[in-house]
Amino acid sequence: MRCYNKGCGVEFSEEDDGPESCIHHPGDPVFHDAYKGWSCCKKRTTDFTEFLNIPGCKKSHHNPEKPVEAPKVEGTGNSEPDQEKDEEIIVEPPRQPDPTFIEERPSKDEPMQELHTKIGQSLKAALSKLDLNKTSDKEAQKQAIEVTVGTPCKNTSCGKSYQGEHSNTERCMYHPGSAIFHEGMKYWSCCKIKTSDFDNFMAQPGCSTGDHRWLETEEEKAQKVACRYDWHQTGSFAVISIYCKSTRPEYTSIKANRVHLSVDICFDNGKNRFQKDFTLEGVIDPSKSSVQLLGTKTEIKLKKAEPISWKTYEI
Repeated sequence: MRCYNKGCGVEFSEEDDGPESCIHHPGDPVFHDAYKGWSCCKKRTTDFTEFLNIPGCKKSHHNPEKPVEAPKVEGTGNSEPDQEKDEEIIVEPPRQPDPTFIEERPSKDEPMQELHTKIGQSLKAALSKLDLNKTSDKEAQKQAIEVTVGTPCKNTSCGKSYQGEHSNTERCMYHPGSAIFHEGMKYWSCCKIKTSDFDNFMAQPGCSTGDHRWLETEEEKAQKVACRYDWHQTGSFAVISIYCKSTRPEYTSIKANRVHLSVDICFDNGKNRFQKDFTLEGVIDPSKSSVQLLGTKTEIKLKKAEPISWKTYEI
């Protein structure tokens, strides 16, 4: 049987069930200002996978009863004040430019694309001094020994845990995509089965199969920290500089659409990680934008769609 308490999701038998067998969240999920957490405890994170892995804060018996999805109410667009109480809708602040520009402004939900990235000589020189391959091999061997019984699979929505060597031969069903919350609906980018109910969203079986992943990646192990950043502009470009040393290019991802920029930088030789989303003040052309990874900073050069001055770089 599978436990349907939030934050648990393990398989159990009646013989093994006890008053403290289930560690779960009795509260509801809360999403506010890009932060995610549970109403029953104080921990917050911007990363959805980390949110799913927040340990439960209450112990009880397991719950084998699958939650029933609340019936959908057909309407004509009227608001429902009692629906989605815990999910707060973020409304962009009013802007002052010409009204025609507002009407033509692209949606921030447009598909994102990876920006063209170059590695500067200063970063290549810094990385060449580090024996990365040797360090990674030793760490992988150390971690392989440390996999213990009960370790949960890190693939999203799998729910299985390591029970011994035979667990490595099982097939893992998971969602390779990311969680998307838009206009009250919740779905995975990889399969797009939409629901308004969070419990049903969490219970959706994975749409891909593969091997279980018992160990965290270098990206997941990196500690999330804040970095200093600033910007400047020319007539054609807006340039954002993020100050971080020894960036690991293979674990760094910088994506954008015409009005949204998503930054995920793994630096300090993989020990630290900087993540931030920018809603840009102006419109850009992602195909003509680029990233340069340098020894002491990451420089993001955004090509303006129109050669006009921006009052600021984000709203």
